[in-house]
Amino acid sequence: MKRRQFLSASAALAAAPLATAGRAMAAPVQIGALSSYLNSLQSVQCRFVQVNPDGSQDRGTLSIKRPGRARFDYDKPNETLVMVGGGQVAIFDKYSGAQPDEYPLKRTPLNLILGQSVNLANARMVVDHRESADRTLVVAQDPDHPEYGQIGLYFEESPVRLAEWIITNEAGERTRVVLGAFSERQLGSSLFNVAGEKMRRAR
Repeated sequence: MKRRQFLSASAALAAAPLATAGRAMAAPVQIGALSSYLNSLQSVQCRFVQVNPDGSQDRGTLSIKRPGRARFDYDKPNETLVMVGGGQVAIFDKYSGAQPDEYPLKRTPLNLILGQSVNLANARMVVDHRESADRTLVVAQDPDHPEYGQIGLYFEESPVRLAEWIITNEAGERTRVVLGAFSERQLGSSLFNVAGEKMRRAR
């Protein structure tokens, strides 16, 4: 996987298809219930599949420890590790060594779901909320910095589950990540320590 590919994917995967004509449109899951669900994801893991711009796929394990921490461990032969911690996103790959690509978490749409308290009911944050192909779609962006990009969250219902997200970055590039079922895990803070990972790789 090329550098920065974590936040890029083909525009053809920008959104799931709309509900088919002739089918009664179900009501989307309410925003309050979705916010409560996201806030419940305190220390969890799941498997994921990422679709790359060339149509290839990468798989791995996603770890989330809210607030503000996440980690994407990609399966071999991919040598990429994405760490979110200390307000930074760091992408380590076979080219970066101990010096990863880094940029502020607050400048990525992931910041919206990793915050201390997610409140999608903020009308300035949510720009779309509807039923899409039997799932609920919520498109959100930083209300103060829409130029940072958007995140489209697709939720299954009964029970509510975050099934995938599609990130559109400030360059208009899109990444699709399909998520497996989350399970609660005791995750140590060292898993999200960007400075510690730099030191480990520099040895």
